[in-house]
Amino acid sequence: MICSLIIQRGTPGSAAVEARFDVPFTQGQTVLDGLRYIRANTDPSLAFRYSCINANACKECMMLIDGKIGYACTTRLHEGEQLLAPLPNKVLVGDLVTQIAPPDERLFPPKR
Repeated sequence: MICSLIIQRGTPGSAAVEARFDVPFTQGQTVLDGLRYIRANTDPSLAFRYSCINANACKECMMLIDGKIGYACTTRLHEGEQLLAPLPNKVLVGDLVTQIAPPDERLFPPKR
């Protein structure tokens, strides 16, 4: 069985494009499992964040999943297509990565 992740990709200042990736589907897998499969087996340049317990920094994998804000680590893959996009109203870093920390919590503020 196959799941297709349609991912909105881009960088700041460039037009977003949709890229389609087929990943093997196994019951119980998460969107994060699918993204990690893509990076390991198809496209190592795909940008997304996660930290899952290791850095005690949950919320790193938040993104739009089928039009709703969700966590890639807890949202299950399903057969068919799933649409992934970066968080809206956040500064895009690249692909599915946006700045999520408030400006006063960043180690290095943006250059002016």
